[in-house]
Amino acid sequence: TDIDTGNIVALVGPNAAGKSTLLKSIASLIQVQGEINLGDDNLVQLSQENRSKIVGYMPQHQKTDVELTVLEALITALKVSPLDHNDNSEQTKNKAFDVLEQMDLIDIALEPLSNLSGGQRQMASLAQAIVRKPQILLLDEPTSALDLNHQITVMKMIKEYANKGNIVIMVLHDLNLASRWADILVVLNNAKIYSSGKAFAVVTPTMLKEVYQVEARVENCSNGYLQIMVDA
Repeated sequence: TDIDTGNIVALVGPNAAGKSTLLKSIASLIQVQGEINLGDDNLVQLSQENRSKIVGYMPQHQKTDVELTVLEALITALKVSPLDHNDNSEQTKNKAFDVLEQMDLIDIALEPLSNLSGGQRQMASLAQAIVRKPQILLLDEPTSALDLNHQITVMKMIKEYANKGNIVIMVLHDLNLASRWADILVVLNNAKIYSSGKAFAVVTPTMLKEVYQVEARVENCSNGYLQIMVDA
């Protein structure tokens, strides 16, 4: 599947459909056969150091027993390699602070990750993923622990990031959210691609019945977006 720069791709589907596994495969956290290309680069064959310059990955779950502060976690993410001894330079700290300010996380910059709420930890994890400004941003359920206001804030931020010529691929469970913000939806079911394309072509009552086993209507709202109405 070809993905143009500037696009947001949402991987959707029921539980255990293979969404997170596919994301980990793109991040080369799981060995795969075949190629994942960005321009002339086969990401599968790149060293971890070179791949980390291109791909940013936000996992679904972060370790909660890490005693780094939010700032320290971002500085660690900025290290070119584990042997980089310049990770505490002023330039590196400034890059970290820029992202923290952009994401309104300055107030918790010196808080240990273990002290954060679920939503704060998720925002900090997203900050770690984008701090290196990767060309491909992989996000596993980036809004799952966020309230409605922060969901919208994060999705706007993701849209702005894609608009700078980057690619964003994310796992989302909320089909309404995916339909609103993603350029392409990829529906996974039983570890296979069921369908892919624009939301209006992909999100249909037939798909919802066959993939999610629910009876639902798909309404075209006056704002131009879809709204899924599940029949009780």
